[in-house]
Amino acid sequence: MPLTACGTTGEGADPGTTPTGGAQTTAGSAATGKDGKTFTVQTANENPALREHLEALAGNQCKAENEALPIEMLTVAQADVVQKVTLLASQGAMPAHSIAGTAMVRPDGDLGAAKLVINLSDVGALDNVLPAAVSTEEKVYGGVVSMPYQYNIEGIFYNKQIFADNGIEEPQTWDEFVAISEKLQAAGVTPISQAGAAGWPLTRVIGMYIQRNVGPEAMADIRDDKAKLTDEAYVAGAKAFADYAAKGYFGEGVSSRDMDQAQNMFLSGKAAMFYDGTWFLSAINDPDRNTIGAENVGFMPFPAVDGGKGSIDQYPANAGAPMVFSSDAYGPKTEAWVKCIAANYGQEALQSTGTISGFKVNGEVTDLSPNTAEIQERIAGIDETVLWFEALFDPKSNSLASTNMTLLVTGQMSAEDYMAQLQKSIDENR
Repeated sequence: MPLTACGTTGEGADPGTTPTGGAQTTAGSAATGKDGKTFTVQTANENPALREHLEALAGNQCKAENEALPIEMLTVAQADVVQKVTLLASQGAMPAHSIAGTAMVRPDGDLGAAKLVINLSDVGALDNVLPAAVSTEEKVYGGVVSMPYQYNIEGIFYNKQIFADNGIEEPQTWDEFVAISEKLQAAGVTPISQAGAAGWPLTRVIGMYIQRNVGPEAMADIRDDKAKLTDEAYVAGAKAFADYAAKGYFGEGVSSRDMDQAQNMFLSGKAAMFYDGTWFLSAINDPDRNTIGAENVGFMPFPAVDGGKGSIDQYPANAGAPMVFSSDAYGPKTEAWVKCIAANYGQEALQSTGTISGFKVNGEVTDLSPNTAEIQERIAGIDETVLWFEALFDPKSNSLASTNMTLLVTGQMSAEDYMAQLQKSIDENR
């Protein structure tokens, strides 16, 4: 059913009220919707940590908000999110706060086009959201429509001891990165371990080279048909990757290596570097997995490309699955919840589980691992982020980027052919 034809009062709202009448709005409030009887929050079954954090806030920092509008948890299987949310929206039964599909919440998506979700920048809810998270959401969603409960940047983790033993410092450019890889290989160390079987850990290298070479809008220009992956500056990324792989710097068997194997190569000291997101911190902080010691793990950004328009300070980032607010259920009590969560979630998640979010950390956090503290501080200082290679691709092209990666990394496909086939798929699926 067309979502534009449907309003929503939020689950538990009083029947017979006008959803967008703003009857409960108060002076200074940006809320124009109608609060329900409870603050309904729908999360993925697979994400119990989010529910635990919100319930912790309900019993502590947000106790007053919870007494005014009690929190009520709903769950849905991650695989069923789009179908379930579409159905609820068509029935006028959207929860006040809900997980949604990424494409749905963009301005031209089902929820975005029907104006069924709140843009947090329009209601003054960004005071406690980090600039990096704002930058990421604007690029991924076309606006700040999601609470950044999870926030990750990507970069290169490296073994400090191996670097020191070989007289290596953090490379600042791609040429320096290739040079240290050659030095490490000569010393009998696998330069970098990636999970080639998954595809995307390798496409990240191509995408980051392109971002550094073309600039931060490189992938948006592909989406908007302002550029082609077959353009020389884009093919250069696939060519640089293919040349690097041909020299064996990823180690033997990279195309069949899974994520656990790739992580364990790094955590056991068999590889000097490992490109991943900061979700890898959980493994780094686990002494049963990390035998090189957390104190020997460093983190650096993907290097710059000489003459490129991108900056080494622009990290690729993501904010997890979108968690949006129903515009029609956005009453003053819900707004109070939003402000309380934004002010306190960063500290609660970091203190209780070491989870990094896109919120400011307002309050002391104790017993935090040095690695996590360093990443949190780094994220707090980022102003602009970039997207990963496939972020704006259609599903078919996204899949093709990974499946053809085996051919590219093993030399069975040229860089030019890899990009040509991918661009053809993008054009056919616009």
